[in-house]
Amino acid sequence: MQCVKLPISVRVELNLLLLAVTVLALVTRLYGIQFPRAVVFDEVYYGQFLSLYMKQVFFIDESGPPFGHMVLALGAYLGGFDGNFVWNRIGAEYTSNVPVWSFRVIPALAGSFCIPLAYLLVVKLGYSHFSALGACVILLIENSLIVQSRFMLLESVLIFFLLLAVLSYLHFHKARNFKFALWFWLMICGVSCACGIGVKYMGMFTYFLLLGLTAVHTWQLIGDRILSHGKVVVQVLVRFLALVVLPVIMYIGFFYVHLTLLFRSGPHDQMMSSAFQASLEGGLARITQGQPLDVAFGSQVTLRTVSSKPVPCWLHSHKVNYPIRYENGRGSSHQQQVTCYPFKDVNNWWIIKDPGRHSLVVSSPPRPVRHGDIIQLLHGMTSRYLNTHDVAAPMSPHSQEVSGYIDFNVSMPAQNLWRVDIVNRESDREIWKTILSEVHLVHVNTSAVLKLSGASLPEWGFKQLEVVGDKVYKGYQQSGMWNVEEHRYGRSQEQKERELELKSPTNSDIKRNLTFMAKFLELQWKMLTVKNEESEHKYSSSPLEWITMDTNIAYWLHPSSNAQIQLIGNIVNWTIANLALVVYCLMFLTYLLRRRRKVEDISQDSWEQLVLAGVVCFGGWAVNYLPFFLMEKTLFLYHYLPALTFKILQIPIVVEHLYIHVLKSPAQRKAFGGVILAVLCSVYVSYHNLSPLTYGQPALSSDELAALRWRESWDILLRKR
Repeated sequence: MQCVKLPISVRVELNLLLLAVTVLALVTRLYGIQFPRAVVFDEVYYGQFLSLYMKQVFFIDESGPPFGHMVLALGAYLGGFDGNFVWNRIGAEYTSNVPVWSFRVIPALAGSFCIPLAYLLVVKLGYSHFSALGACVILLIENSLIVQSRFMLLESVLIFFLLLAVLSYLHFHKARNFKFALWFWLMICGVSCACGIGVKYMGMFTYFLLLGLTAVHTWQLIGDRILSHGKVVVQVLVRFLALVVLPVIMYIGFFYVHLTLLFRSGPHDQMMSSAFQASLEGGLARITQGQPLDVAFGSQVTLRTVSSKPVPCWLHSHKVNYPIRYENGRGSSHQQQVTCYPFKDVNNWWIIKDPGRHSLVVSSPPRPVRHGDIIQLLHGMTSRYLNTHDVAAPMSPHSQEVSGYIDFNVSMPAQNLWRVDIVNRESDREIWKTILSEVHLVHVNTSAVLKLSGASLPEWGFKQLEVVGDKVYKGYQQSGMWNVEEHRYGRSQEQKERELELKSPTNSDIKRNLTFMAKFLELQWKMLTVKNEESEHKYSSSPLEWITMDTNIAYWLHPSSNAQIQLIGNIVNWTIANLALVVYCLMFLTYLLRRRRKVEDISQDSWEQLVLAGVVCFGGWAVNYLPFFLMEKTLFLYHYLPALTFKILQIPIVVEHLYIHVLKSPAQRKAFGGVILAVLCSVYVSYHNLSPLTYGQPALSSDELAALRWRESWDILLRKR
């Protein structure tokens, strides 16, 4: 047995250059982040969600997944934020209970650590430490990235995970043998991709780029005859698990945590289905808890449309008739109006009646309504039957009018029989379930489906939403589907007693809960399909304006001085980044054409290095920029920052390649070095001049601010004294 030799020593290698740029990054991002102690631009947007997280109130943000909000909420939680602040305007002063430093520290740290990640990424691409340092210097004093990192915003967090994902994959790909540590890097890549997508859906662009790169490398691996079939299968399987399965599991996990934390009813409930709302504490759950599950003949119900467009609403009627003649000259039945009303109201109650019986109460035992049964719907407060007939609807003349039937003795018989068609049934005789069942109500006489048209009625209809009978209804349209939301078993046959019963709360003892997967799928569907109406914003811009930075965003203005914070980039950085992009494209095309002609100006290793760098940097810029041309949403300059980061990484790669492979003579290299030094000095001068707009201090005079308006299109705010 061999003895362990003492003393035991550990050798540590410390990259002082990397340490130095990390410290400088922390200084530029963390310095004075509590200033201003006021709401800065989109903090007013994200802050609302932080307050809801602190109070564990459910919300839905259709702009992206919840992980980014949870990251910001973590900082608020660690700072002891109680959620009590009114997020109503940009510039509002934070109250004493708001931990401003905690709000902003996580984005600032993420933005700081992007700098060392960029250093390591350039080195991992095979370029020198000088090139990596150059990339760090440019990113370090890029004003737009500094601004976006210093406030409660998500772009710096997104960029951090994107860079970490790319770096992790390069660590894995560059390895010569397959050890456990390398699989660890692949797992980190998958985790980072999931986190990037979880912060903002923009993260999917870089994720797809990495999947494409992985597919190419995996295809090359499959063609390697040195590896056995078993090893190839293992390699492919591990890549699939790490880069596809793991991100999917994590993405679902983000929603699991989100829905577990937010169990209370909140202001966004009405966007969700009745079943989803009933699963939350308070709100609809307080009203519907314990309702009878099975809908029966004699049940008193409210019917909610499954669709949330234009707004969620309930089948409704009131003691007002349709006008005899509409403004366009068309006539109506002059029967009682039936609408869809977006508020809870006693006039939303209907009684499900068996057409073969006169009873309006639930028998003992109850007779459940099943798929395919014929019913009548009697309005609880006015005792009018739901009716449709061959009369054009007021706002949708191609569809039938829906009314509460009144017999005027004018040869217009009642047509008030409806067939229950349970859409999400599991059997042909399934019972109609409260909240859970989604039903079509099909008119027996005309086969029209009861449907929300989405149109608003004029003043005579109190601006309520139009309900029609659609004879050409096809497919799965939520506007033609209804579910029972509130439900009680009717016990009163007389009208007066029934009206009192309809106004009283339910008190049964049956409880239902949705599974997590059902809630996840519904929430995901709402996020992808329910969009806020997009409107022009003063600081919105087009992708073409981003390239040359023809736009800016005023983030904050001091209430009494010219002190302000602007999202403006370092114009020298943006210019040389554009130039590097063009030079790379020219170099790549030149080499590609000459190699096609069997002229090899550079070695195979140098060519592969240049191609990989192009895929990562040029590809990273392209996938994070070009998709915005296809988006129909309000866009801002900060959407360009992930693409800008990859574009800046292209600069040192192009510079080093020109220095080594293009410039041959020492004189050319010396002159080129002088140009690079002059450019870096210009970068710093630009950063320094714009820093009052980056950090918000010191306050400049109107003349000094006017001098910083280097482009006519920039909106620098000047306060006249």
